[in-house]
Amino acid sequence: MKKRYSIPLIIIAAMVLLNVIARFCRPFADFYVAHIFPVISTAVSFLTGLLPFSLGEMLTVGAVILVIFGIPLFLILLIFRKGKRRATAAFAGTFALWILCYITTTETMNCFIMYQCTPLSEKYFPDAPDHTDEEITELYAMLIDKCNELAMQVHRDEKGCFDITCDFKEEAKKAMKKAGEEYPQLSGFYPDPKPIQFSYFMSQSHLTGIYLPYTIEANYNDDMVRANLPATVCHELSHLKGFIQEDEANFLAFVAATGSDNVEFQYAGYLDALEYVHNAVWDNEVEQALPLSDTISDEVLRDWFRFMPENYWEDNAAKEVISTETVSEASTAAIDTNIKMNGRDDGIRAYDMVVELLLDYYFS
Repeated sequence: MKKRYSIPLIIIAAMVLLNVIARFCRPFADFYVAHIFPVISTAVSFLTGLLPFSLGEMLTVGAVILVIFGIPLFLILLIFRKGKRRATAAFAGTFALWILCYITTTETMNCFIMYQCTPLSEKYFPDAPDHTDEEITELYAMLIDKCNELAMQVHRDEKGCFDITCDFKEEAKKAMKKAGEEYPQLSGFYPDPKPIQFSYFMSQSHLTGIYLPYTIEANYNDDMVRANLPATVCHELSHLKGFIQEDEANFLAFVAATGSDNVEFQYAGYLDALEYVHNAVWDNEVEQALPLSDTISDEVLRDWFRFMPENYWEDNAAKEVISTETVSEASTAAIDTNIKMNGRDDGIRAYDMVVELLLDYYFS
């Protein structure tokens, strides 16, 4: 086998082996996350952080363009370059193989192995008991009280809705480093979170943020309501520290935002948690907690469960190349499959499991 094929194939095989080892040897995954990934993450995120745009997004756009135009071009060359068909096929095959090698390597080293490490709940709340309806009721009441209180202290726009006025990128990095005092894995260097230029597609996918393992960048939807930024960027930054599970990233975003010295971050953190706990209360019909919903203030009701600005979909209808319903369903299926493929049977419901971690945090 020629070297141009053998080298990427050997690397791919090594990545498959690392995935297998991590799946069946948790101490290996824990060692990797504690000692190896921090070095990789700091180095790569520092370099990609020097760019003012999301390199991962540009690579994704490039991949789409390559598929749309590259495959037809390859077929045309095969037809018209009769004397060089073998050379053309060899070049295309090598190029595709190296792309597959890059994706396999970055996904393995910067994502998949982390799925197999010891869960945060076992590290920090090993003796947490099964939680009761009384505890979730108490948690719900506490979050409502905090949101009602902080809602009166934040800036509001002309429509009376909570808006961010601080430098949220700097505040997020400060908040994450402060949270690192309680959760040491969060300590260290943080790059700036980056906006996605094609944010409309993220909106169609109902995504507020995304971590791109092939460039180790924390990205956010630049079209969404600004009040979502604190929890979103803290969530994505936690992925850069090896916390790849979505419920863990949600929990750490809560810890960082509510522990911030900035009242806007505090309110955003409590508000994000309140939405998850509210859904859990109603989905599980926790009867003693249901009446508490009536105590939520008008200001909080005006702020929560807001994703996109008013009239966003009407104002951006011209951008819709693929229907929003189709994009949303495909995105949900892809996320659900990815999480399950990495050993988490909850799938996309893993995001909602942050409620268990909040209960562990307050009642262990």
